[in-house]
Amino acid sequence: MTIIDLRSDTVTQPTEEMREAMARARVGDDVLGEDPTVHELEGLAAEMLGKERGLFVPSGTMANLVAVMTHTQKGDEVLVEAEAHTYYYEVGSISAVAGVIPRPIPGRLGYIAPDQVREAVRPPNVHFPIPRLLCLENTHNRAGGIPFGPQEMDAVGLTAHELGLAVHVDGARIFNAAVAVGVPAGQLVRYADSVMFCVSKGLSAPVGSVLLGKADFIERARRFRKMVGGGMRQAGVIAAAGIVALRTMVDRLATDHANARRLAEGISRTAPLSVDLSRVRTNIVLVAVNARLTAPEFTDRLKQEGVLTLPTGPSTIRMVTHRHITAHDVDMALEAIRRTATAFVQPR
Repeated sequence: MTIIDLRSDTVTQPTEEMREAMARARVGDDVLGEDPTVHELEGLAAEMLGKERGLFVPSGTMANLVAVMTHTQKGDEVLVEAEAHTYYYEVGSISAVAGVIPRPIPGRLGYIAPDQVREAVRPPNVHFPIPRLLCLENTHNRAGGIPFGPQEMDAVGLTAHELGLAVHVDGARIFNAAVAVGVPAGQLVRYADSVMFCVSKGLSAPVGSVLLGKADFIERARRFRKMVGGGMRQAGVIAAAGIVALRTMVDRLATDHANARRLAEGISRTAPLSVDLSRVRTNIVLVAVNARLTAPEFTDRLKQEGVLTLPTGPSTIRMVTHRHITAHDVDMALEAIRRTATAFVQPR
């Protein structure tokens, strides 16, 4: 049976060019600052995002944690969107490890507006934690991969700075956002004090994320990376794939977006499922399942058809397109989805 894996873009495999680059990578001890391939990846990432320096880390979750630890002190308050990955999916690490207090703010489709930031920042008071950091997410995972453009990012970033907050952007899929809104990724984070992105999602590299910011920020972050176990040795063997990813895989993300749209439009015509097409702008499709069904049940039935998806709640399924999903795969998945939906609505 052919398997069509729509669970996540994290399932992508490295390209042949990446594998070749990994095999011939020049390496050194990265903890000692001696891996030339890691240096090359960090420099390339900094150039593309418009930041001074970069830091290669094993995962996006670690990148976000290290950023929070670098920006804050224990007991500080961090403003974060209520459905953000940093708050929702990272095992409470910013509290358990960084020791900060998250202040979740319900955004509009994942976006925290400037007025919401102003309302959330309380005046100095001995009873309150000190508000220190605003965390943003672009694209926003649980909102359906919605991208935020320069105007939105600039407005909230400038407001945060006016209020004395630093700004960190969880840009795990920042290049998806850049491709969707048609600007270089650096334009989306010009008022961010730090940003991270993953090379291991739609960019198809096997491992890693890069955290970026000013040189002094990255020097402090390097110590925290070591503290949480992220110091690597001959990491050039994986950094090499990240370099290829940045040089060859960004522009092709538009294909993933087109396939996601094709998938969403097909599902929108398949009762009893529904999709808010206005939210399908990158590579994530959120599918609402009729109340008579449950998302886990539907997902299990689809698996029997060879289509892998991810339930994100009792009535919501997430599907993510990526390099291994072609337009033909989308059409095959739609046939399986329609068969499964038909079976569910037939009388029992």
